Amino acid sequence: MKDLMRQKVAVQDNVMSMLNKQVKLEAQSSAAYLAMAAWCDQHGFDHSAHFFYEQSNEERAHMLKLFHYISDMGGQPMVATIEAPQNEFSSLREVFELALESEINVTESINQIVATCRKSNDFATENFMQWFVKEQVEEEFVARRALEFFDMLGDDPASLLLIDERILKIKYTEE
Repeated sequence: MKDLMRQKVAVQDNVMSMLNKQVKLEAQSSAAYLAMAAWCDQHGFDHSAHFFYEQSNEERAHMLKLFHYISDMGGQPMVATIEAPQNEFSSLREVFELALESEINVTESINQIVATCRKSNDFATENFMQWFVKEQVEEEFVARRALEFFDMLGDDPASLLLIDERILKIKYTEE
């Protein structure tokens, strides 16, 4: 009976483990963005706060997308304990630097999953993960563009307000 049940799981154990780790990473990212949003709110950066609240929601949606896939493939999705995120930041620039660092870490993790899927001939999971690969291009682009504003405009109060106003206008287009 145990062998028959194993046949119901369409994803190899090593890939399943990586997917569950990605669930945790997405949950951690969601919490981190929520903390960043709160900090921005407290410091009067309303547009940046809105941006990070939206990012938090997106990361949670990514987590759920993975969670459902694991379940749909016959695996056991894991609800992992996450660490409390950083809540204090020295500047708005630091917030965006940490956001970019987080997105780079997520991209690296996703790339590792895709590489493992290729080695394992897990074409279904690789195909599923391509959505995340594409999403990460957008996520990193937006964070990098925000940091470019700091490089161009500086960190004085007037510049920070201008940067805050422009944050919601950053969009990635493939064209």
